[in-house]
Amino acid sequence: LSQPCPVRLREQPIAEGARLIRRVLRIHQRSQEADKPHRRKGEKTYSCDECGRSFTQAGSLKTHQVIHSGVKPYSCDLCGKSFTQAGSLKTHQVIHSGVKPYSCDLCGKSFVQAAHLKKHRIIHSGFKPYNCDLCGKSFTLAQNLKTHQDIHSGFKPYSCDLCGKSFLQAGNLKIHRIIHSGFKPYSCELCGKSFTRARGLKIHQLIHSGVKAFSCEFCGKSFTQAVDLKNHRIIHSGVKSYSCELCGKSFTQAGSIKRHQLIHSGVKPYSCDLCGKSFTQAGSLKSHQLIHSGVKPYSCDLCGKWFTRERNLKTHLLIHSGVKSYSCDLCGKSFTQAGLKKHQVIHSGVKPYSCDMCGKSFTWARDLEKHQLIHSGFKPYSCDIDFLSCNFNLIVWNKSDQ
Repeated sequence: LSQPCPVRLREQPIAEGARLIRRVLRIHQRSQEADKPHRRKGEKTYSCDECGRSFTQAGSLKTHQVIHSGVKPYSCDLCGKSFTQAGSLKTHQVIHSGVKPYSCDLCGKSFVQAAHLKKHRIIHSGFKPYNCDLCGKSFTLAQNLKTHQDIHSGFKPYSCDLCGKSFLQAGNLKIHRIIHSGFKPYSCELCGKSFTRARGLKIHQLIHSGVKAFSCEFCGKSFTQAVDLKNHRIIHSGVKSYSCELCGKSFTQAGSIKRHQLIHSGVKPYSCDLCGKSFTQAGSLKSHQLIHSGVKPYSCDLCGKWFTRERNLKTHLLIHSGVKSYSCDLCGKSFTQAGLKKHQVIHSGVKPYSCDMCGKSFTWARDLEKHQLIHSGFKPYSCDIDFLSCNFNLIVWNKSDQ
């Protein structure tokens, strides 16, 4: 049996006994608090072991830790997107409603959440406190700087299972996958062209509006988008940092060299249904198809000659002007800008197009094509005088025909 308590308490009424218990409890709690470090109001004493983020309340930490567990029990009925918290799902569902109650007083842009409007307003302030140490580019938000710095690292952890293309962010990969699905829900009412994203349609519609709000201060050329103007300005800088390893030709943009390298590969995936001619780019095929249509909307005011493309008309007009303002530094010969570019390849001595049959090399792909006719044995041009098949190329035949 346990020993009786040596402390004798005098008998108290029930009410007094309850007060005594509460008093003892308060004294006990104060003694416990004294053992803990003093916490000031607003101080974040609860830290996450996974990421180090701190919180003022234990409940907030508990809610946060659900993120690391990977459990997302709250799903959207409309798009299937899942969330860790019911509040996040509720916020997301506003997107589907189309309601954007928070508008910017300066530009009128609307947002689903007040926090998004707050972030947007920083753009108008022009304040960009976050600078990239590598390239000096500035950003309004720390998050944008972090995303930008991933570009310099070259690390793209999100890869497409279908084509292998990699992305910096999971969101960009998700958007990219829509391309493979072939689903284009956004259609232009004017021309019927469809797009995978609403943004793509919006940008496209600027073409029909004719509005080109972004003008180049150097040459006056206008563009529908700021990014197009930015890319155009590189031309005036004269900087061509992308060079072709095969022929030495330089380009201002990475996309331009990528398209150019298809020429050397010999791959021509775009074929004309009418004549079978193949092209390296879809744009070249589209331009070629105008020849078959017979439509020539661009005419020369001086000689009446018609052209399928505006660019060809502009090149033609230089003939009438007689202006050849671009001179070769090596031989002094004068050309138009396009003519000089082609001419300089001759001086480089680079002949990237080789014949598989005899090994002879050529500067231009078209010269190789003409040469290969010799090996084919095909002689389509007959002499009217001695009825012998002549091995002359088309240029020689044209001269004799005049």
